[in-house]
Amino acid sequence: MAKKYCWISGIALLPFLLTLGCGKLGKVDQGKAIEFDKAKGTVTLIRDLKADPQNLNDSILSPVTYTIPADPAEMGAEPKVGYRMKLDTKKNQIVIFNPASQNLKTIHYTLIDQKDNIAKDNPLVFDKAEEKPKKFPVIDREKKTIAIYSGTQKILITFTVPGEYFALPDKTWDAGDEVRIYCKEEGKARRLMNVSQTDIFKK
Repeated sequence: MAKKYCWISGIALLPFLLTLGCGKLGKVDQGKAIEFDKAKGTVTLIRDLKADPQNLNDSILSPVTYTIPADPAEMGAEPKVGYRMKLDTKKNQIVIFNPASQNLKTIHYTLIDQKDNIAKDNPLVFDKAEEKPKKFPVIDREKKTIAIYSGTQKILITFTVPGEYFALPDKTWDAGDEVRIYCKEEGKARRLMNVSQTDIFKK
């Protein structure tokens, strides 16, 4: 039981474990999934040591790739990928990962509509007939609009950006799942937990 608790609560031990590298005791790493290649068995993360999506620090963010666990029992749900790192509705900015530069890029948007306090079961974002969440982002390249839903911020927002950004892939505007990894060898995950899709309190 203690071992399971340590894994689930591993992010609290992150500063200590990172100083150990992937040595005997292993380490816990965590970040947002930006790429997942099931055929190659790899996942790429943007590491977030603060685990705080509203206070990202560029100096500690860089892509890191892991091979997924060889044992399927140690592999959580396959992660949803996305390049959106931060949505700042006060500054009308979206911070994305730019694969071309392998760095972060800030994009200013023009607000069209914003609805706050939208829970995940709200009819605006949840299809009750199908009993599943509606698909976001919704991108209309003719009308030049993008609608995204942030479950963590409980925001449903529609905006527009300069025309050249509509050539970017849809996942540019989506947030990847938060993934937690345990490893003993650099770049090789022994366990992979999809934090975004895991209810740790479920019995």
